[in-house]
Amino acid sequence: MASSTGYISRKTHRVAVGALFFLLGLCFATWASRIPSVQQRMGISEAGLGGVLLAIPLGQLVSLPLAGWLVAKEGSRKVVLWGVVLYATALVGLGWAASLYQLIPCLVLFGIGGNLTNISVNTQAVGVERLYKHKPIMASFHGLWSLAGFVAAAVGTFMIGHAVTPGVHFIFIALFILAGLAVSAGYTVREDSGVDPDQPIFVKPDKELLGLGAIAFCALICEGAMFDWSGVYFKKVIQADKDWVGAGYTAFMSTMALGRFGADWLAGRLGSRRVIQLSGLLTATGLMIAVLFPTLITALLGFLLVGFGTSAVVPLVYSAAGRSTQMSAGMALASVSTIGFFGFLLGPPVIGMVAGATSLRVSFALIACMGLCVSAVASRVRV
Repeated sequence: MASSTGYISRKTHRVAVGALFFLLGLCFATWASRIPSVQQRMGISEAGLGGVLLAIPLGQLVSLPLAGWLVAKEGSRKVVLWGVVLYATALVGLGWAASLYQLIPCLVLFGIGGNLTNISVNTQAVGVERLYKHKPIMASFHGLWSLAGFVAAAVGTFMIGHAVTPGVHFIFIALFILAGLAVSAGYTVREDSGVDPDQPIFVKPDKELLGLGAIAFCALICEGAMFDWSGVYFKKVIQADKDWVGAGYTAFMSTMALGRFGADWLAGRLGSRRVIQLSGLLTATGLMIAVLFPTLITALLGFLLVGFGTSAVVPLVYSAAGRSTQMSAGMALASVSTIGFFGFLLGPPVIGMVAGATSLRVSFALIACMGLCVSAVASRVRV
């Protein structure tokens, strides 16, 4: 079947954009897999590491309006190509940085590259979804991003086991990413629907986009909490043996990845709104199981449910934002992503503050309320 972008079939576009999602997930998770190695090499304390890692969200934050504007001006295809090159180059810089004065600027660039690629590759995914007559396929793209995390963890374990330095490791991955980009680039979607060359940088989102942003905000609070606090919860509340401290995070990530590959099918059967409502309920239920029954088995079950619950929300919200009639897909995605991003940033520190004033279980109960908010807002927004 020929697409509107030439004689390239929509399936070929889908494979190419899916490959980009995988490569971007691989890039981010490769860095994450070697953070302890970099910390040890530079002698950075735990507290110091927390401060250093803020450079990534700083880069993401400053580039949020820029990413949407660039996609609207230049098109997502150009921006994703530039962004992937910057992302891979910054990764190499992280591996070879010899001091904090070199590491921190590379982390800022890594955050900028990550955000440029996030907005542009999701705009590409919206374009591919449009070729499928808006049949839900967005979640499967995000599933490939999650799958890349497992691959990066396995490669990282191998590299550490064979005493390969982060610099050499990152060069290998960067070359693989650039090779994948070279193969995929010619099959990306060339034109974005709704691109306006006179699009201003800042456009006030309408009520629907604000609602989608609120859903993303609540969902990403839950995701951020699981990423940063699941291990701590299993250690301090569940009091799991050291070999099982990471089991909650693994359970969450496994079902999150698995759920994304099934979310499109489910959205096609039930509709995106019902899937998001169900997702919020699953997230809240899973967290409350872990809070009310803090044992290893029940907490694992709860975290498995949270993974399923969070898997579909952001992909489906991004898909809906990309269909906005008020602004171009890139600007709409940037608007929703900006609101959601603050949820991802605020979630972990809020848990820490509430836990300090009360307990970690109370913090996780509060995050469960965010799951309920996802369901409540979804009932009032066109998804």
